[in-house]
Amino acid sequence: MDIRYSANQRDFKRYTTEEVRREFLISKLYLPDTVQAVYSHVDRMVTFGCMPVDEAVPLDKGIACMQTFGTEYVLERRELGIFNIGGAGSVEADGVVYQLGFQDCLYVSKGTREVLFRSADPARPAKFYMVSAPAHKACKTTFISIADAKKKPVGDTATANKRVINQFIHPDVLETCQLSMGLTQLEPGNVWNTMPAHTHERRMEIYTYFGIPEGQAVFHMMGEGQETRHILVHNEEAVISPSWSIHSGCGTAAYTFIWAMGGENQTFDDMDHIAIGDLR
Repeated sequence: MDIRYSANQRDFKRYTTEEVRREFLISKLYLPDTVQAVYSHVDRMVTFGCMPVDEAVPLDKGIACMQTFGTEYVLERRELGIFNIGGAGSVEADGVVYQLGFQDCLYVSKGTREVLFRSADPARPAKFYMVSAPAHKACKTTFISIADAKKKPVGDTATANKRVINQFIHPDVLETCQLSMGLTQLEPGNVWNTMPAHTHERRMEIYTYFGIPEGQAVFHMMGEGQETRHILVHNEEAVISPSWSIHSGCGTAAYTFIWAMGGENQTFDDMDHIAIGDLR
């Protein structure tokens, strides 16, 4: 498991491009029949990727649970959000099987002992993107299809940011302990997300970008509002965004991204907006 320790905004100002990428960028999440995991000490969030091809892959494959989490199994004191960004597949959670198509989501409760991932077709394997947060209570494991997600159209083509926010693991959709996740789809010809930018003083956020066409990329903006930097993100990579950092992006083509948050609260208007004219 890749361990990332917390970075502060003062040191961040002096980071080179290589250091920024090493600290915050997550790559190579989808390798055949493995579980890739990145543990961030920012709110102790964990990002997982799993691409089952020829076998049923357990969530804890290759992970020493006691050494990493101090628990007998991964979700003993954690909750988990799962999105499928590949071919059709299934997730089995303590014996119950859920079928996940492209962009479908499964919330898995704290206390779930066994989670298994399978692909329906090895030639078109599922790609399960996951984020886990510490949890102090158990909630109901729930499947939410992309069709049933709560949809919130925002933005405008005049500012190149017309998009639809699909809320899945969200207080208006289902109860969780602290994890929140959703999927935002930009319409063709639109490239900006979450601009004007903002920060969440009481919550961190993780973005993953996918649906980026071959040869295209997203410039993910981060840093304090007056000390911004960027990370060039390619298809199916993710970025860790601490609470002091903005999280915004501009693509060379339209794309889709999944956002995940964890921290002190789930109040979505608890944010600090930064006017475009004040960005540096």
